[in-house]
Amino acid sequence: MSRIASPPAPPALGPRPQLEVRDLELVLSLAAAGSTAGAASTMHITQSAVSRALAQAEERVGARLFDRAARGVTPTAAGERLIAGAGLVLAQLRELEREVAAPAAATTRVRLVCECYTAYRWLPSAMASLRRTLPRLEVELAVEHTQDPVGALVRGDIDVALLTTASLPRAREGGGALVERPLFSDEVVFLVSTAHSLAAQGSLTRDHLQRSPLLTPSASPAEVRWFMSAVFGRRKPRLESLPFPLTEAIIDAARAGMGIAVLSEWIADGYLGGGDLRVKRLSSGPLRRPWRIACRRASACVADSLIAALQSSAPRLTPRAG
Repeated sequence: MSRIASPPAPPALGPRPQLEVRDLELVLSLAAAGSTAGAASTMHITQSAVSRALAQAEERVGARLFDRAARGVTPTAAGERLIAGAGLVLAQLRELEREVAAPAAATTRVRLVCECYTAYRWLPSAMASLRRTLPRLEVELAVEHTQDPVGALVRGDIDVALLTTASLPRAREGGGALVERPLFSDEVVFLVSTAHSLAAQGSLTRDHLQRSPLLTPSASPAEVRWFMSAVFGRRKPRLESLPFPLTEAIIDAARAGMGIAVLSEWIADGYLGGGDLRVKRLSSGPLRRPWRIACRRASACVADSLIAALQSSAPRLTPRAG
């Protein structure tokens, strides 16, 4: 007699995760906005609801995820770990849903550019990871449009742009086909030589920035306006600035004690191993620069996948100041 083979046993499911999808969305919104009020606006709920949801998420995971302060919220070490994985988990879940609904869907190709070159420090690696986790989405970096990402969007030369200071045009000027959403923020930090007179300072004041040359990359007028507004508010002090076209030149000038280097955390991170530079922050708190993702309306669904993946891909610099 022949035997009928028994069907294979289903795979063991293991313990049920305590965190829910809404918890992952919450921590990503808080990380991007930097405050409960900003996250509430993004998630279209009240600020008190955000605070309650964060407390519940922390209870479920068994760890404090954000430190609260008057100026906003800052991820703890546990929060950074959760943020690093939350975006990809959500992106993979969305991709799984799409594959189940349309298993024969064709590959989607988009062209992407960044307004600020600092993102190219980590973006190619993020794109490689994205191809592994979202195989139906192919992203091409269109670096030739870095100087005018909004114009390239309006013309249709690219599909998606990561923006810091550039504004989308009004509808009658070609902006009607474009949409934008908050993405994340990076921190602008200050580097000084260990021999600099400010090296012993725990943090920098606005007066320190006025008394020492600032070593900066070549910046657009919009970027300069953002920096002045974020640091000095309505005051418009005269600053001595030494712009350099290359990051290595900025770092070498800082090491030589020529002034204070002003760089994104993404760039600064790669130059701190020698022990000859000190990272400083403002005494008023971290200087965070908001990023937005803009796209043509036809690419809005693709932008959702990119938001989820990129929010967990941007590196974070958390050195001790001083």
